[in-house]
Amino acid sequence: MLKIATWNVNSIKARLINVMQWLEESTPDIVLLQEIKTTEENFPKLEFSDMGYNLAVFGQKSYNGVAILSKRPIDDVKLGLIDNGEEEQARYIEAFISGIRIASIYLPNGNPVNSDKFQYKIHWMTQLIERAQVLFQLEECTVLAGDYNIIPSDKDVYDPISWKDDALCRPEARAKFREMLNIGYIEAFRSLNSEAGHYTFWDYQKGRWAKDEGLRIDHLLLSPEASDRLVSCRIDRIPRSKHKPSDHTPIWCTIREK
Repeated sequence: MLKIATWNVNSIKARLINVMQWLEESTPDIVLLQEIKTTEENFPKLEFSDMGYNLAVFGQKSYNGVAILSKRPIDDVKLGLIDNGEEEQARYIEAFISGIRIASIYLPNGNPVNSDKFQYKIHWMTQLIERAQVLFQLEECTVLAGDYNIIPSDKDVYDPISWKDDALCRPEARAKFREMLNIGYIEAFRSLNSEAGHYTFWDYQKGRWAKDEGLRIDHLLLSPEASDRLVSCRIDRIPRSKHKPSDHTPIWCTIREK
């Protein structure tokens, strides 16, 4: 089995102890990180290397940033969605690991909706869909995972009415997410869990965590070749309960190896 996890850590330096503790306890084979908020040269490579992880990092000072940690060799690394790599925001990193094409994704938030930020979100999703189509046509085992900043349906948010005009719920954003699925990708968690009330994010404000008022915005999308090998997919709520946690918690899946 191969255990693949994704986690928006909301600053790797601020959450380093929590992340390392979770890695020791959960022992994932591959970890996709988002919002690391640091450059590659300042990423804590030594600490993770000492734990047996290889690394690929696409960082940015103080904002965004994505990374891949793997106990297997990392090959064919791609930084960004644009082929020339000249992107102003570090939000996408892709690699080939143990026969699996895998990407760590940090999709733009898009708020406020009546601003350029929402248009940037939709444009970025269009580019992601184009890349997802290219990868799908390769007919490889592919996992596109991360913080999508999309609430797919009303059962993925504690209060659908109050969130209906937010960029994470807007029909335009949800439609783009469905475009990804319509290519042929499977949303791992929903393929195995149909119930409402499962969340991966709880805001720091207004006691959202204590009241379990959360959102499910972190997703693992699998190609048919990967979904055929899917065994489980679970949300680990424990890291969100730790001291000085990220506002997200890890979600992971296990895939049978050939």
